Amino acid sequence: MHTLLHIDASVRKADNSNPDHNSISKRIAIHFVEKWKSLRNTDKYIYRDIGLNPPAFIDQEWIGAVFTPDDRKSPEQCEKLALSNQLFSELAQADIILISSPMYNYGMPAPLKAWFDQVMRINKTFSFDLARGDYPIEPLLSGKTLVLVTSCGEFGFGPGGEREHMNHLGPHIRTLSRYLGVKSFYEISSEYQEFGDERHQKSVTDALNRAGLLATKLVGADSHPANSPYLK
Repeated sequence: MHTLLHIDASVRKADNSNPDHNSISKRIAIHFVEKWKSLRNTDKYIYRDIGLNPPAFIDQEWIGAVFTPDDRKSPEQCEKLALSNQLFSELAQADIILISSPMYNYGMPAPLKAWFDQVMRINKTFSFDLARGDYPIEPLLSGKTLVLVTSCGEFGFGPGGEREHMNHLGPHIRTLSRYLGVKSFYEISSEYQEFGDERHQKSVTDALNRAGLLATKLVGADSHPANSPYLK
């Protein structure tokens, strides 16, 4: 049995009375999950909608609690880290991490940044040792797969695109993913939302198709040897 951790970051709901307000990134992620569950219905599934229920931002007391040895933490510090500990536990269990996020102001939504800040902790997700010289940080988790689903109002944010230099969503998450223990990273993007034309419809359709195919591929890769064509 494997564990799929699903994080939704859009502040929009997946299903609204006005369909024009539905979250596109959540819709695509749901399609991935439905396909995954249809193929691996015994897997554990952990879900958090941090867009609708955002984690608290870290603060000075939080940082102080993190750097206090466990045997010296006060009850207040333990309470301060309760959410962080729960989020880390969910991450540690996960074999597949599915994050869906819209692009807000060319980067990640504040709730998703808050999730990363809560979950990425010294001696939890990474170690720090100055004996390593100029590269003292090393991840402590490993072997995970991250699937990132993004949606944006404009277009051309991918490699070689005219707005590639403005994309601070996917590249940021890819950088952070190393410290989540991610070995394999996949990104599925939907574009042109603000244009609302046929390019947008095609982009959403293509993203939905890719989500279903990727879920099938990952399930197949997990069931076959390392040299399997499912991995290619």
